[in-house]
Amino acid sequence: MPTSPPQYTLRLDGNDLERGKLADLEARHVFEAEPRRTFRWHRGQRHYPGRYWCATTEGFVGYESRLELAALLLEDFDHRAVRIASQPFELIADRNGVERSYVPDYMIEHDDHRFTVIEVKPKRRLEDPEIAGALRWAGDIIQSRGWGYRIATEPDPALLSNVRFLAGYRRLWQFPRRDVEVVEAAISEAPTFGAAMRSAGAALDDIPYARAVVLHLLWRRSILCDLTSALANHTALETP
Repeated sequence: MPTSPPQYTLRLDGNDLERGKLADLEARHVFEAEPRRTFRWHRGQRHYPGRYWCATTEGFVGYESRLELAALLLEDFDHRAVRIASQPFELIADRNGVERSYVPDYMIEHDDHRFTVIEVKPKRRLEDPEIAGALRWAGDIIQSRGWGYRIATEPDPALLSNVRFLAGYRRLWQFPRRDVEVVEAAISEAPTFGAAMRSAGAALDDIPYARAVVLHLLWRRSILCDLTSALANHTALETP
């Protein structure tokens, strides 16, 4: 018996669900919808849900675990991301003769108009053949729609620590454009993080604030460094 084509559902407003063929689902419509699953909090729960203020979207994006939050932080830090949606849609399709459903963790729109669906899973769980098979099934269907599919696991600890620290300086409105431009000019030839701090402090005559502006520029990728090592005065800097 022929199987029906993959379907989707979107949560549009509260409990109002839209259902249709996955092949007909436009990615832009996904970002207009609400998270497919409701984020719930209750005493004693084992997972760790919450909402993160995302600089990419200038709004809150939900997560259901610390690992999902880590993945979300790294996507927010990626300057190629222009939109991020959590729990974006439900996929409904046949798997081995049984109708199955699947809700991925994130969907990303990139600045080149590509889209990537992300599933977040601990590495140890990918060793389970049932879980690995289910994710291959979902990934094949999503990729056949023309979207990318990626599984995110535990990130490099140093990278995550540095990005989490820089996220404290992600809010654009906290840094007037004039001050940012002054610091960019002052540190344009600074070879190290320490040198950039000294040059920025001299340019603004306010060392603590100048330090914050330099860290904001690192968040924005206006200056680059190796974030897989501890950030220190001797850390080498470069421009994009």
